[in-house]
This record gives sequence, structure tokens and C-alpha cells, in this order.
Amino acid sequence: MTRPHDTEIVLGQVLTFGTRLSTALLVLGLLGTLLSRAGGGALLSAGLVVLMATPMARVAVSVVEFARSREWWFVLCTMFVLSLLLGSLIVALRG
Repeated sequence: MTRPHDTEIVLGQVLTFGTRLSTALLVLGLLGTLLSRAGGGALLSAGLVVLMATPMARVAVSVVEFARSREWWFVLCTMFVLSLLLGSLIVALRG
């Protein structure tokens, strides 16, 4: 069984990784845009996608961590939140 402290560490690592990756992609995309005519549009787009996906990844990891801790009520609640996020994504991509 994991301790709450372990879960907080894992979730912090997910958020840190997503933030750092999106920042790096955005900086590289900005530099590409400023320094070349070809631009860095793809890197900028990737950076924004990673930035927007990071909170969703955190919720998905929360489901796994709560399941590992056998916190079933939190698993249920977090799965509900994840389903809302995924549903919003599907609606946004269709529209």
C-alpha cells in the first residue's frame, strides 16, 4: 500500500515533467519562429498540446495511484473527473 506522501510525489513529478517539457517545446518553437523563415509552428503546437494534456495526465495518474492505495472512493471520483475531461476533449475535437 502506498502512503499519501508517495502519491503526492508521483503527482508532483507528472506535473513537473509536463511543465518542463511544454516549456522546452515552446521555447524551441519561439526560437525557431524568430530565427528561421520555416518557423517553429510545429514545436509551438506540440508545446501547447503538452501543456493542455498535463492536467489530464495528472488525473489519469491519480486514478492509478488511488487504486494502488486501495482508495476506491477516490478512484471512483477521479475516474468520473477523467471521464468529464475526456468527454470535453471529444466534443472539442468534433466541433
